[in-house]
Amino acid sequence: MKTRSVLKMGRLGGLRLLLVLLALTLDSCGIYSFTGTNLSPDIKTFTVLNFTMSTAGGPASLTLDFSEKLKEYFQRNTSLTQRPSGGDLLIEGTFTGYDVVPVAPTASDKAGFNRLNVTVQVRFTNNKDETKNFDQSFSFYEDFPQSETLDANEARMLPKIMDQLVQNIFNKSAADW
Repeated sequence: MKTRSVLKMGRLGGLRLLLVLLALTLDSCGIYSFTGTNLSPDIKTFTVLNFTMSTAGGPASLTLDFSEKLKEYFQRNTSLTQRPSGGDLLIEGTFTGYDVVPVAPTASDKAGFNRLNVTVQVRFTNNKDETKNFDQSFSFYEDFPQSETLDANEARMLPKIMDQLVQNIFNKSAADW
């Protein structure tokens, strides 16, 4: 019976040691988090200014919807607090492209598909580390059949495009990819 209790104590001690080592290993990583962010611990807040539109096309609510989607993504994937202004991280931008272009030519010299391409110019300011600042264009697209109109496909395609743009901006700014 003493042997069993010694074995149990040995297993519990080994498990405790493993947990302590795991905790120390994760703690030594410093600024890594399980959400994939790579933010310094001294960054506590973020601000997303409403995006603007400098191109024709797109729904009237595009800029506001996109700004809100970006705020929500940061709140869901970081422990940062959102501030209306003066955040440690500042994200602002302008939609510079909302274009439908023909792609995939066919034998009859017509496009097999049309492509909705959305481009946004983003200015990111890290008020704690200016080496992380950037001013960069992000673009993403979805294709739809040439025989269909943009109006018939826009409601389906635009959320996917916006989700990808938000993720790309987050990866560049918070995950530092």
